[in-house]
Amino acid sequence: FYDGAVAVYNLREKTNTPAYLSSAKSGKHTDPVWQVYWQENDLDNQLNFFSISSDGRVTCWSLIKNELQATDIILIKMEPESDVDSGVGMDLACGTCFDFHKSTDYLFLVGTEEGKIHKCSKHYSSQFLDTYEAHHMAVYAVRWNNFHPRVFASCSADWTVKIWDHNYSEPMFTFDLGSSVGDIVWSPYSATVFGAVTDDGMVHIFDLSQEKYEPLCQQSVVQKKKTKVNHLAFNKHYPIIAVGDDRGNAMTLKLSPNLRKALREKTYSKENEIAKMEKLLELVREPSNK
Repeated sequence: FYDGAVAVYNLREKTNTPAYLSSAKSGKHTDPVWQVYWQENDLDNQLNFFSISSDGRVTCWSLIKNELQATDIILIKMEPESDVDSGVGMDLACGTCFDFHKSTDYLFLVGTEEGKIHKCSKHYSSQFLDTYEAHHMAVYAVRWNNFHPRVFASCSADWTVKIWDHNYSEPMFTFDLGSSVGDIVWSPYSATVFGAVTDDGMVHIFDLSQEKYEPLCQQSVVQKKKTKVNHLAFNKHYPIIAVGDDRGNAMTLKLSPNLRKALREKTYSKENEIAKMEKLLELVREPSNK
């Protein structure tokens, strides 16, 4: 919620009242919460999820009996502009988004309002594993690739989408979409397909294996200047995407045959998808990039 609270609802209960709601006593955030993410049950088999907020905290919430229990996983510290200690308390960056690695449980990425992306570990609460000078404005989404373990994507208010190998400090691909990019999502059926949505009401679909420089499709789905498209999701089983806007509306769109080529290919497998992305990375990677 915008007031810093997080809530859990039980859809089987015919009520608008949340089953769990954070409070100041339980450690609620002090600024707006921008994203939550369910995790596997903990060692005690308790349900738990993570949240990120503008207050600079990434917090784990455990559902214990009738209450939420908070544990701060990491504080997003701002890098000092100089080596001089001002004597002022620690400044925290504004967290905007995060994503957890698909196979390495402890590894996750954090995007900030300042444009940086931090690679973090659940095991180290006081430091980052790496920091990428990713964007010039706020990062709105970071997404690990569903197939290739080293690849992630980011998008920002600076109009760009960037594709990264997390072992390198510079992006492998950069796309300027001409408007603030609200969300980016990898396809569940291809390592090289992703979609993005922009403030000018457009949906963009890319397939890096077919076209490395331009989207395969750009389509306006809402009235320009009146509505901003800010979220996107792929259906895991059908060639359908869902799009959400800033007025609370959601719509579904069907991908045309040329945009779902991977679904029809008989050679489709996780190994083939990883190899396809690896081939692309080798084409653009230079020894000086690291």
